[in-house]
Amino acid sequence: MESNLLFDFIVNKEDKTILIKREFAAELALVWEAWTTPKFLEQWIAPKPWRAETKTMDFKEGGFWHYAMISPQGEKHWSRYDYQKIEFQKSITELRGFSNENGIVNPDFPRTLCTNIFNETNGNTFVTVTAQYGSLEVLEYMVTNGFKEGMSSALANLDELLLNLKK
Repeated sequence: MESNLLFDFIVNKEDKTILIKREFAAELALVWEAWTTPKFLEQWIAPKPWRAETKTMDFKEGGFWHYAMISPQGEKHWSRYDYQKIEFQKSITELRGFSNENGIVNPDFPRTLCTNIFNETNGNTFVTVTAQYGSLEVLEYMVTNGFKEGMSSALANLDELLLNLKK
């Protein structure tokens, strides 16, 4: 694993966004597969020692991913990502929200519009994630409750997974 891979994390309170730019030492097709396939997503999306478990995934425009992040004690935190637009190996736009076990999104917590853009340069893949929050309060909640640390850990898990998949 390379330690000099790009990782930018930019909070813009005025626009209520978090911008993440991350480089991976793997070709686009492999990063795309790891980002869009439940058996691979489950291996990296949860920061250790947490784990992820997919209840259902229909990766297509109009489909959704419903999954739980599971604590070491077995406590489940459910989320649902509704796919708004997908351009194969280029971008994914999704509406993210906390949900219950049945996939009903929590109406008390505004959803996040998230755009993921994928580009490959010289065999490395660059992913730009723009998360547009429904309110400044939600953005501040995410920033002050470990979102950067969690994303950093999850993306390091993805580095490890990609290294293993390349073997």
